[in-house]
Amino acid sequence: MKAIGRPQWGSVLFSGLSRAAGIFILVVLAAVAVFLIIEAWPALTAKTSDLEKISWFKSTSLAGYIGPLVFGTLLSSVLALVFAVPLSLGIALFISHYAPRRVAQTLAYVIDLLAAIPSVVFGLWGALWLLPVLNPVFTWLSKTLGFIPLFADYQAPAKNVLSASLVLAVMILPIITAVAREVFLQTPKLHEEAALALGATKWELIKMAVLPFGRSGVISAAMLGLGRALGETMAVLMVISPGFLYSFYLLKPGQHQTIAANIAAQFPEASGLSVSVLIATGLALFVFTFLVNMGARAIIARRKDFSGAN
Repeated sequence: MKAIGRPQWGSVLFSGLSRAAGIFILVVLAAVAVFLIIEAWPALTAKTSDLEKISWFKSTSLAGYIGPLVFGTLLSSVLALVFAVPLSLGIALFISHYAPRRVAQTLAYVIDLLAAIPSVVFGLWGALWLLPVLNPVFTWLSKTLGFIPLFADYQAPAKNVLSASLVLAVMILPIITAVAREVFLQTPKLHEEAALALGATKWELIKMAVLPFGRSGVISAAMLGLGRALGETMAVLMVISPGFLYSFYLLKPGQHQTIAANIAAQFPEASGLSVSVLIATGLALFVFTFLVNMGARAIIARRKDFSGAN
């Protein structure tokens, strides 16, 4: 018989491999950060006169160039979350607590299948089908609610930040739905049965037992979707008319641009200092995404009833 308490080689090996995998992820993250800083350094230290020689550089400073891109990235991503999160939660609740088993399995498969569609396909769908459909809707919005700056000055075609946000919402819908569905399915059956035994309706059951239990999981799902929206490139590039303004005109074209789409648009013709400028915008996106994830972890840490990382 093997002595109790002696370490087994399998356990030691598995522990070492797990530790090495965790360290490897940190090393890769640090390497990416170092690469971005080194490559962006010429742009960070360049004179204004040198930056102004770049044909597409539309500012008097690097911060002035990156600022509108960060604003456009944040605005489009937040709008996408506003559209996607409520719909995703509704779909997840329907699959987990309302739909018959076969319908739930089929719908879950279809939703998961959306996550496998390439972003360029979503971009083509948005540019060729969605924009013509949105044109009469945006025209009506602009005529009816044009006194509100958000909906003023619409011009066809619908290549604006709101259209881009709708495409992003469809893209992040499968991620948020899948995570939220699994979280809702993990609700303890005793909690649900206790609520039903007290006479709760289906909605009261969801409100008292399912949603409170899955709150941190829903936040995690939303942050995963936000991460996808922040870094999306081709779909946004194909459906938005670019601009470099701090603007809340959602229907007006030529107002906004995202960091990822701008890099994709300018990189083929970039060389020398212009490449460093684009990498500097990528560094800003890297830092911004890191801060968003840290904020999400801080929110989730306040409630540790359910958290896959705890």
